[in-house]
Amino acid sequence: MSEKNREGKRTARQRLAVEREKQKASERRRRTLIVAASVVCVLGLAAVIGVVAANAGKDHKSESSGPVVAPSGAQGKDALAIPVGKDGAKSTLTVWEDFRCPACKAFETAYRSTIHELTDAGRLKVEYHLATLIDGNMGGSGSRTAANAGACAQDAGKFTAYHDVLYENQPVETDDAYSSKAELIDLAGKVPGLVTPSFRTCVEDGTHDSWVAKSQAAFRSGGFTGTPTVLLNGKNIYQDRTMTPAKLKQLVEQADRNQG
Repeated sequence: MSEKNREGKRTARQRLAVEREKQKASERRRRTLIVAASVVCVLGLAAVIGVVAANAGKDHKSESSGPVVAPSGAQGKDALAIPVGKDGAKSTLTVWEDFRCPACKAFETAYRSTIHELTDAGRLKVEYHLATLIDGNMGGSGSRTAANAGACAQDAGKFTAYHDVLYENQPVETDDAYSSKAELIDLAGKVPGLVTPSFRTCVEDGTHDSWVAKSQAAFRSGGFTGTPTVLLNGKNIYQDRTMTPAKLKQLVEQADRNQG
């Protein structure tokens, strides 16, 4: 074999060795990047889990810490019902509601004038129970914060008017605007005489937050499937597809006759 051929073979072997070394180095870099990316993903997931856990802990603490302070005049088991109307009414409407709930707003819009008419006439008593279902489903704290503000309005003897204002100004379900205490106080300005130092303090301090959490726990343990849940004399009328404001009046009149 000539010297030229031998030199050519050595050069080819050298080029092959260099290429193999490049491939090995490239594979090492690729493995390093994969491992590094995996570590970043794991750390990122751990960070997310940590943030969620921390936030969940904070939310739980804000809901349940402190004494359970029922609003003035609350009635029923564990004083979880805010009553509207006269105690002597022969019919009782029990309403489980969430101020962030669109279906609750729809019910209130359709039935509000009829309910006011019947309660003002002393023929119907309404027991409002405040839930925080949307906070759990959509995230945020607007259901709880608004419920606390509603309880503060009850302390001031202005629950019904503020209740109606909250539904009339309800944000879209995905907008947690009611988590803003300033917004809730601003809306209270629509109710004459409601915004007082004591009302502001009650809203800002979350005076009834633990009471709201207890009400939500009662909602869960009651086996209810959603808000609103509306019971007339213990019977669920919200599930009645034929129910209308006129039919509600008829049922109340019938109860009056039966108990008369």
